[in-house]
Amino acid sequence: MRWVGRRAGCRTGTAYSADVNTHVPPGWPPGVPPAQVPGWEDRAVGWLLDHCPPDYRRYAGWRKNPVALAWLTQRHLAGQVAVMRQAYREARVELGEQVTPEGLAEILTAVEAEGLRLVAAQRSAALVHEALRGREFIPRL
Repeated sequence: MRWVGRRAGCRTGTAYSADVNTHVPPGWPPGVPPAQVPGWEDRAVGWLLDHCPPDYRRYAGWRKNPVALAWLTQRHLAGQVAVMRQAYREARVELGEQVTPEGLAEILTAVEAEGLRLVAAQRSAALVHEALRGREFIPRL
C-alpha cells in the first residue's frame, strides 16, 4: 500500500506499507506523508513553499535543496512570530485611540490566533528540516 493522504478523522492518513515506519511526531504538517514514504520530499517542499513568500517559488534552487528551504522557512516563520508578538505588545498603544475597544479586542484576538498558527507552522518546519536531515522519529509510550 502507498500513503493515501488524509482521511476523515485521521490527522496524517493511515494506509501505509507494513514495512514502512509511519510514525510522525506531534506537530508534523498535515498533508505531508511520513519521511519514510517514497516521494514525501515533494509534498514537504510544497508545504514549505506554502509558508514562504510566493516569490520563493521562482527559484529552482529551493526545490533542488529542500534542506536549505526548510532551514530558510524556519527563519522566515520565526520572523513572522516575532512580528506578531511585537504587534500584540504594541497594539493598544499604537491603535488605542483610532480603534474602538471592541475593535481592538477583535484585532488582538486575530493577532493572537495568527501568532499561534505561526508557532505551530514553525514547529512543523523544524520537524520537516530534521527529517530531511535524516532523523527518524520513534513513537514514545
